[in-house]
Amino acid sequence: MKKILIISGSILVGLLLIITICASFYLYSYALARDNTSMNDTPTTDQTTDTAKLAKKNREENQAWMQKQKLVRWTEESSDNLKLVANYLEADKPSNTTIILAHGYRGKSGKVEMAGLAKMYHEKFGYNVLMPDARAHGESEGKNIGFGWPERKDYVQWINQVIDKNGEDEEITLHGVSMGSSTVLMTSGENLPKQVKSIIADCGYTSMDAELSYQLKAMFHLPNFPIIPTASLINKFKEGFYFSEASAIRAVSKTDLPIFYIHGDKDAFVPTYMVDELYGATNSYKEKWIVKGAEHGQAFTVDPETYEEKVRQFLNKTM
Repeated sequence: MKKILIISGSILVGLLLIITICASFYLYSYALARDNTSMNDTPTTDQTTDTAKLAKKNREENQAWMQKQKLVRWTEESSDNLKLVANYLEADKPSNTTIILAHGYRGKSGKVEMAGLAKMYHEKFGYNVLMPDARAHGESEGKNIGFGWPERKDYVQWINQVIDKNGEDEEITLHGVSMGSSTVLMTSGENLPKQVKSIIADCGYTSMDAELSYQLKAMFHLPNFPIIPTASLINKFKEGFYFSEASAIRAVSKTDLPIFYIHGDKDAFVPTYMVDELYGATNSYKEKWIVKGAEHGQAFTVDPETYEEKVRQFLNKTM
């Protein structure tokens, strides 16, 4: 009888192990693989609220505007030998200020997803704008999405290219939305050149580990353990880092750059409590604006005038 129980227990443990491994590989592919588009944070894709409909309308108008602009295609080779692509929009009048934008998770490209903000900075501020396609997005190479961690090194390279092309007197601000927000926050923890003056982070998550855990529970009603740790181990073998390493909250705790946090109070993709955690961990100059009624990535849609004014006030203090 005891022998039967031991065999039965061993079979059960083996089955649970197989299920865990299979579920972890599924999560890994579902969330990180470039060619899997099931999971998407673009608000106009799967939201049907009036605000989402307005976001879709604005998106179409902004893309039409972008198509009329004279964009210059920039390229960069990443530290792991990926060809990365960005589009540069020069200011109408000479400017020594460049905004480097960072788009969200599974966005089509920088120039598509960030057209609205690019238009604001170009027409209202008179700044140069660089719009990179994140690795595994748009024209940039890459098979897997890094949730901001490998992308932070890509952004350091884009920063250096801006300085090389525009000169040592250039002043740079990084402005990201969603995954792009966490990307620029993770970038803030790097040893950046003095030309980088500030960070604007719109609806970013605290860490890759925390965001995937949140989504696992929200979408599949499953706990973090054991799927997230196992998927993290898979990522370590495939991409060279654990999920826990991709931490925006750890980066902001050591940066001296000013940070302006923006987040909607109706965000169901990156919960609003994450911005409070990021804000609390930031030791440098910081500001926070919680946008009432804004779902994920919709702060600019909900209140574009206040958005522009608050960004202007922040930049006037920090540039």
